[in-house]
Amino acid sequence: MTNRALPVLTVLAVLIALWYAATVWMNATWVFDQAARAGQSVTWAEVVPQTMAQDRPLLPPPHQVASELWKGIAGKKVTSKRSLVYHGYVTFRGTMMGLTLGIVLGIALAISIVRFRVMEMSVMPWAIISQTIPIVALAPMILTLSNQMGIDSREVPKAIISAYLSFFPVLVSMVKGLRSPDQMQLDLLKTYGAGEGATFWKLRLPASMPYFFASLKVAVAAALIGTIVGELPTGAIEGLGARMLIGSQFGEPLIMWSALFAAALLAGGLIVIVGGIERLANTRMGVRP
Repeated sequence: MTNRALPVLTVLAVLIALWYAATVWMNATWVFDQAARAGQSVTWAEVVPQTMAQDRPLLPPPHQVASELWKGIAGKKVTSKRSLVYHGYVTFRGTMMGLTLGIVLGIALAISIVRFRVMEMSVMPWAIISQTIPIVALAPMILTLSNQMGIDSREVPKAIISAYLSFFPVLVSMVKGLRSPDQMQLDLLKTYGAGEGATFWKLRLPASMPYFFASLKVAVAAALIGTIVGELPTGAIEGLGARMLIGSQFGEPLIMWSALFAAALLAGGLIVIVGGIERLANTRMGVRP
């Protein structure tokens, strides 16, 4: 356990040290400007403490971000519009909607591509090309089209953007997974008289599960990013993306950074949940650890 934790903690300590150094460097300009306006001179021994306790720093130090994050999570009621738990739930809800849609779309396309060669030749290139479109440019277009179609809900555009980012890793991995059984295994099932349906359920689908769960860890993070990006042009006032936007617009970097780290914690929690589901699925399917 120590051998595993030590490298991670070492990298974390280095990152925090670099963060503090960057904080002093970026926030020192304000301290020197204030001293120059007052006709005073300051030493670095006086500058460093002042860079760590500014109300609106260019780069907040780690302890300020941690304090603001804790205040947003534990210092507010869950129902408060300033609670990061509340905004995290809004983002989580949009992420699950988009992820579900992306999984369904990705699996459906993967099955059709494996089953029909014409689908591979016609659909797969377009699926690859679709991922070259910048999501920041696509999000306002989706919002405009939704409004033109009379869809007033802000959840639908967010779900579409989230699904757009999450379906591709599922599609690619499931195509690879469904094709992973070798010809000897396929021929063995044919000798037992198994049809295409039985081959799919008994061989192809179980063989694709490791690929599916590997892609799901990527897809859930992509779905979260898509939801946050989708909250920015929709004018949303709820969600972690909205909190980042509010912090940026009103010059409150601590709000923006705390929302950013709340999103990172949410992503980590979702990946842990996916890992737990994967272990349960492997246990039910008899996969050896």
